[in-house]
Amino acid sequence: MSLPAFSRPRRRGIYILPNLFTTAALFCGYFAIVQAMNGRYETAAIAIFIAMVFDGLDGRIARLTGTQSEFGAQYDSLSDMVCFGAAPALVVYEWALMSLGKVGWIVSFVYCAGAALRLARFNTNIDAVDKRFFQGLPSPAAAALIAGMVWLSIDNEFTSPGDMAWLRWVACLVTFFAGISMVSNVPFWSGKSINLRKSVPFIVVIALVLAFALGAFYPPGTFFGLFVGYALSGYIYTGWRWWRQRQQQLALAALEQTEALAPAPDASAAETTRAHAHDDEDAAPEDEACEDDQAPDSGDPDDGEENRPEDGDDWASAPEDGDSPPEETPAGDYDGGAPPPRK
Repeated sequence: MSLPAFSRPRRRGIYILPNLFTTAALFCGYFAIVQAMNGRYETAAIAIFIAMVFDGLDGRIARLTGTQSEFGAQYDSLSDMVCFGAAPALVVYEWALMSLGKVGWIVSFVYCAGAALRLARFNTNIDAVDKRFFQGLPSPAAAALIAGMVWLSIDNEFTSPGDMAWLRWVACLVTFFAGISMVSNVPFWSGKSINLRKSVPFIVVIALVLAFALGAFYPPGTFFGLFVGYALSGYIYTGWRWWRQRQQQLALAALEQTEALAPAPDASAAETTRAHAHDDEDAAPEDEACEDDQAPDSGDPDDGEENRPEDGDDWASAPEDGDSPPEETPAGDYDGGAPPPRK
């Protein structure tokens, strides 16, 4: 009796190329945490920016090479949580928020929890939102906002006790703003509507060259200013859209009020107008008939004047019944006297 053959479970492999970039991003996030614990905050901030570059490349490479998978999507979310959730929260806490006591670590936790909630909502609503906008501030942009602030402050040597006295509260406000913005419903432009295969004006290329030149000239200020503008753009767009909808509602309400206050048409005047219209329609055929009766039989307008008898000419009157018309007199027999007698 032969035993049943059991088939070995098929092993599912993973794509190495996109996951390699995801692993590089995860390494940068972990490296930022280690450097923050050692007091090298500037290096930690730069590592977060490098993690942003690798995180932006893994998804695009997966789409270009057709190597997308569910494993890659989940791995990318876990990597983002470390790079853009835990690492920035720990860096800003070690750098400025630790001296604030409970306020410091609570604000740092708000940011970390906001990043986790933002990633979870993004994974569940990926097919239900508009592709042109992100729902809430993206976690890489929030991390760049904090890392840029740390990098810019250290590059300008804001490290004295007097500077750190006010810089701690600025860092607290920026961290809280970034954490709340990630879980808000404010729309932020995603950039997915950009078509790289479409031709653009020459001025766009010049603007990109100037942006790269400015970034190379002063990276801390350029990156921080860029992400501050992006973080505020969502709120500006929301305010502009609210103001436009408000103007449309006011215009519609004014139009409805104008229509309501307009006088209603008089019913009796309308009935009188209709009656006059019907009378005119009924009288039109009679007028045409009268005009037809008054028209002459002949086409010559002088026929009526030639046939009209003069005063005193009895012979020119129409003949009576039974009488024959008068005979014509030859041209030489008439002597100008009385007309010949009627027969």
